[in-house]
Amino acid sequence: MEFKREITFFSTVNKEGFDLIVYQCGMEKCKPSYFFGPAVRDHYLIHFILEGKGTFRVKDKEYRLERNQGFLICPDTITYYEADKNEPWVYTWVGFKGIKAKNYLKLANLDEDNPIFQCEEEDLVKNCFEGMRKASVLKNGKELRLQGLLSIFLSELIEKSPDSRIIDSNYKELYIKKTLDFIETNFSRNITVPEMAKNIGLNKNYFSNFFKENIGISPQQYLIQFRMNKACELMKNSTLTISDISRSVGYNDPLGFSKIFKKAMGISPKAYRESHFERIGS
Repeated sequence: MEFKREITFFSTVNKEGFDLIVYQCGMEKCKPSYFFGPAVRDHYLIHFILEGKGTFRVKDKEYRLERNQGFLICPDTITYYEADKNEPWVYTWVGFKGIKAKNYLKLANLDEDNPIFQCEEEDLVKNCFEGMRKASVLKNGKELRLQGLLSIFLSELIEKSPDSRIIDSNYKELYIKKTLDFIETNFSRNITVPEMAKNIGLNKNYFSNFFKENIGISPQQYLIQFRMNKACELMKNSTLTISDISRSVGYNDPLGFSKIFKKAMGISPKAYRESHFERIGS
């Protein structure tokens, strides 16, 4: 496989409000023992190794890396990396910032304390990086193309990362609020936990654990609780039958609704209505 050094820098004027901003990208076949640093960057930089070996150092830790592995350099962090003297690495890289960059990396379980990743989807990564390098010739769609390709690459890292991901504290409140708003708006239809997770862009299993850690109950339990509370409110309306109420809170099967209501509230919908609103018939 033949390689040559390629590097492209992109203008970043007036882009600070973007989710992702690509600063630079490139590819290089390093000479034996070629090194860079110790140095710091003002943006995130990811290197992915296509061939060969090398060493990456950060925070008094040293990592020996090879093909299909990569390393993250975080802003304002001192790092050093060096190609192996016998099998120098060939790597491709991308430098980026953006208001969601840190959180996307957290979802991929990457930060300055955990900067190493493994990705066996070599062709996907190579195509993404090659596409970013080629985007320099575009006139009108360059920024969107760069964001899209970087997003595909990061989504692959997120998809293959361990489930021990941590959402940045600045995003916890936002994600919870967005989920609760989604439930409040959509409780009357047949929504599911995977749909809730998709709405905020998280893996279903991780979303369920994250929700329970922050709310105290599972998303499914919260949805049922929310629906039952709404059903109790609707009991006040004498023009609504139990079947009407059932459909209004997302249950097309009145019998199924009654079973869930009784389990949650301790009595049947009819008994609840009679005990709380004596003048209202069912």
